Formats: sequence, structure tokens, C-alpha cells
Amino acid sequence: MTLPLKRTLDRVPGGMMLVPLLLGAVLANLAPDAPKFFGSFTGALFTGALPILAVFYVCMGATITFQAAPYILRKGGVLLGAKILCGVIVALVAGRFLGEQPVASGFFAGLSTLALVAALNDTNGGLYMALMTQYGRPRDAAAYSVMCLESGPFLTMLTLGLAGMSAFPLPVLLGAILPLLVGMALGNLDPQMREFLGGATKVLIPFFAFALGATLNLGNVWQTGLLGLGLGLFVAVFSGAVLFLADRLTGGNGVAGLAASSTAGNAAAVPALIAAANPAYAPAAATATLLVSASVVVTAITTPLLTAWWAGRRPPVAEEAASAALSR
Repeated sequence: MTLPLKRTLDRVPGGMMLVPLLLGAVLANLAPDAPKFFGSFTGALFTGALPILAVFYVCMGATITFQAAPYILRKGGVLLGAKILCGVIVALVAGRFLGEQPVASGFFAGLSTLALVAALNDTNGGLYMALMTQYGRPRDAAAYSVMCLESGPFLTMLTLGLAGMSAFPLPVLLGAILPLLVGMALGNLDPQMREFLGGATKVLIPFFAFALGATLNLGNVWQTGLLGLGLGLFVAVFSGAVLFLADRLTGGNGVAGLAASSTAGNAAAVPALIAAANPAYAPAAATATLLVSASVVVTAITTPLLTAWWAGRRPPVAEEAASAALSR
């Protein structure tokens, strides 16, 4: 007896990423002690997203030619700039009405400028790369090597106008792009290595998706209620619209923009770091952490659905249209 598992996953929008991610989240929340109980390889699957992503970066890098480097810098720069724009717009508007303190009462109790900016500023890189590998091109996925500059509290501090870090340490920046560069070197030096490593990119997606899902706390969505759900939907719609337009205006088809409309898991740690740098944000930090965590879970579901929906009806980018015309 055989089961059409892959065919079924392929029918689900972003299924090869979304289904393992949700499975990991459900298992981790129903049996949080499972990684410790099983240990060894099984336990490592629940906590090993970063090593798998490092391997994914090497394999993906092998598929990228050096001629594509300018495109990667341009695409990544545009998406990063659009993310920064989203944060600045919200900081200016929300800061005018809320200031540094959270809403004290009512339906929006706990909502703060800090929560909004932290949720908007950091893209889920693993989700973006998986979606672009499935619906875009390898060099579109590689654009995250530029977008990774948004990770951590730096961009949020910059957006909020706080004093603090002025730049990322050079070793951290180098470490973020080194696997990609190693893969590019291997693939460009040897076409057989490009074929060998490139074939593993899609295989790795469900594995790091499961590991990423295991880090999500579904209880945070329940704890924050409709407000947490609303923040996640706001991030998906608002940042998705801005990123979509930025992608289209620079020659893309919008898929990359929608694929970047998510909140990264490590963004949940940003409110506490901001509060440590500036005590004025301390009253907002606790609820902001819960709200940002809810946005992580919500956008992990909405972003693949939006991206898959648009990818199914997207117009081709210029080079795809030219390639199709030449093949006829």
C-alpha cells in the first residue's frame, strides 16, 4: 500500500514548509519534554534549525553563479529597505499616539509602539528561503544574505531612535553569509558540485521547517487573544503590501515581497533587549514579547498561504518572459 504524501503536500499552499512547521509546533506544545526524553537524533530534530539552515545555505549557494551577485545585492537591499520603511512609518504614527508606553485598557490593552516595530522589523529567514526555493529562484532566496542585517535589536533600536549598538560586529556579519559564499565558491569551481549540492535544497526544507515549528509557542497566541492574532495579520498585510510594491517596482513579480512578510522567531527577544537599553520601554516589554510571539506564529501560517496564492497567478518577471520567448 502506498500513500500520496508528497502529492498531497504539494497541493497545500507552501505545504512542504507549512505542514512540517505546524507539526513541529503541535508536537512541541503537546509534548514539550519530548526532545529531552528521546535525546540523541530525535531530540536534535526539535532543536536543530540553525545547523540545518547552515547546510541549506551552502547547498543553495552552490546553485548561484557569480554573475548573479549584483542581483542578490539589489534584491536584498530593496527588501531590507522596504522593511525599514515599514518600521519607520509605524514608529512615526504609533509613536505620536502611544509614545513609549503600552495602551492601558480596552481591547488594545498591552499594544505598544515597541510591539509593532519589533514584529515588523525582522523577517523569518528560514521561511523566506523555503518559499523562494519553492516559488522563486535560488538567487531570490539568497537575497536574505543581505536582509539578515535586520536580525536582532539593532534595526529596532535604530527605528525607535534609541542609543545603543551602532553596527553589527564584523564576525557576526561574516558568519551570516559565510555558508552561502562557501556554497557559491564550490558551485562555481565545479559544475558537478553545483548539481550535487543544489539537489539537496528542497530536501532540507521540511526538516528545518519542523525544527523551526518546534520553537513556536502556540500558547502565546491563545494568551494574547484577538489582539495577538490582529498584530500578526497586520504585519502580513501591511508589510506584505509594502514589500510587494517594492519588489514589483524593481522588476520582480511580487513573490519575494510576500515571502518576506513574516515575523522571525528571534524577534520575540527584541522587546526585552530594547527595555534593557532604554528603561523607558520596560513597561511595554512583557506584553510586547507575547504579542510579537503571537505574530511569529500567525505569520508563519499566513505568509506561505499569501505567497502560494500569488505565485499561482503571478505575472512572469522580465527575464522569465524572455526565456520563455526564446524557448518557443
